[in-house]
Amino acid sequence: MMFDTAGGGVAFLLARVLFGAVFAFTGLNHFIDAEAMIGYARSKGIPAASLGVPMSGGLLLFGGLGIALGVYPTVAAGALVVFLIVATPTMHDFWNAPEEQYQNEFNNFLKNVALLGSSLAFLVLASEVWPLAANVGL
Repeated sequence: MMFDTAGGGVAFLLARVLFGAVFAFTGLNHFIDAEAMIGYARSKGIPAASLGVPMSGGLLLFGGLGIALGVYPTVAAGALVVFLIVATPTMHDFWNAPEEQYQNEFNNFLKNVALLGSSLAFLVLASEVWPLAANVGL
């Protein structure tokens, strides 16, 4: 088993909660601030933004809570991977950004690439039994 020591289990729990909470909060914000999010998505040329924003918010909310709680971790991590693969190049297309927005879009693109790597790691780890987790899942 990968998590034999209590300290490793606690550290992994902390990693899951920190990682998942950020995604869950971001997903919740897709609903709380929907109009602004839809407007931003439209400005990026996203078709059917009024449908895409709540759908992506649902992916983020489910994925974040699933990772944090250890509930359906394979599906939760997969949801985050799908979101990041789609959102990163469409929402943070720094190569198309005007000069005054270039650095911000570039930084957000790189942040999302790092989050994608972390999400893929959680996807691989989803086959393990997670300590201090609900361990419900596929």
